[in-house]
Amino acid sequence: MDTVKDSKGMTLIVKTVTRITIGFILLYGIYISLNGDSAPGGGFAGGVIIALSLVHVMLAFGKEVALKRLHSYAMRFSISIASLVFLYVVMIRWHGSYSHIVIPLAEMVIVGAGLFAIFVALVLLSKSDKDSE
Repeated sequence: MDTVKDSKGMTLIVKTVTRITIGFILLYGIYISLNGDSAPGGGFAGGVIIALSLVHVMLAFGKEVALKRLHSYAMRFSISIASLVFLYVVMIRWHGSYSHIVIPLAEMVIVGAGLFAIFVALVLLSKSDKDSE
């Protein structure tokens, strides 16, 4: 098996493992979010897992590939919609049968997309700092 690094710095093994595990990591983040009322976890912990899975993709495939697939406007849109849904459910004090699903999922999206956006901003900021030196 060829383990030579490509132009992005990661080997074929790392990329293959990432392709295989990313779905399981995302599923685990959703599971942690939805089972936070009966076990340790919740929307914040699930959001952190989701954000770290996106960071994993960026580290494995390079920032160009990750940013091409995960647009900044999509992150801003998902954070905005999840925030509005979260505020709507909390403000009307909806005690329906689905509120215990909607609130952790909205929190997961807000935290996951927000933390990944912070990571992307730091990566892009560090690149511009190196260019100015």
